[in-house]
Amino acid sequence: MSTKKNIVRVSNLEVKTVKKDIKNIHIGVYPPNGRVRVAAPLKINDDSLRLLIISKIPWIKKQQLRFIKQERQTKREYVSGESHYFMGSRYILNIIYDDSKPRVEINRKNIINLHVKSGTSSKKREKLLEDFYRSELRKCSLPLIKKWEKTIGIQVKELRIKKMKTKWGTSNPDCQRIWINLELVKKPLNCLEYVLVHEMVHFLETKHGDKFKYLLSSFLPQWQKYKEELNQMILGYHEWNN
Repeated sequence: MSTKKNIVRVSNLEVKTVKKDIKNIHIGVYPPNGRVRVAAPLKINDDSLRLLIISKIPWIKKQQLRFIKQERQTKREYVSGESHYFMGSRYILNIIYDDSKPRVEINRKNIINLHVKSGTSSKKREKLLEDFYRSELRKCSLPLIKKWEKTIGIQVKELRIKKMKTKWGTSNPDCQRIWINLELVKKPLNCLEYVLVHEMVHFLETKHGDKFKYLLSSFLPQWQKYKEELNQMILGYHEWNN
């Protein structure tokens, strides 16, 4: 695919533009500091693209302000006393050193007990908790997918879970595959359900136009409320290279 990249400066904004063989223009504002990227068709000229960016400045500024205000976790060291999140609730991590098999237990008193052998590195403790999160997210997701397959009238052949910096989910309708962000295990169940339904509706309509919103609203009338709730919650720590 042919692409042309450029940097456009408009009203104190630095916007990365990418022209490629696509039909529609897409404007994205990305964390952590509101980086702006515009993907546009090859045929659009620079003046038209600049005018479009200018027309979208209020929306861009609003998105950037949201990222600035949104609370973020600092880097976790995976030691006792740290805050970690699970299914929308805040938990305190408690490291227990013993000779039993490494495992994670959720305590009713909002404590995550992480059993490890003495000398287990921070990286290993992180992986153990991440593996637990991944397993629990899949357990929560599969029944929801089954439920909504019947309602929406589609089939999901594969669910994948991965770390994503800028998306809660994505899908490939042709392969009947959905990816969801591992961070969703830290959010309330209704937020996970919203993301899954959103991606499943893409099996019927790939674009985010009026038809997509109509379908999503017909299946999940409260989707905008859940989306707002999800986007206002504390963000996990990421190392950003841009």
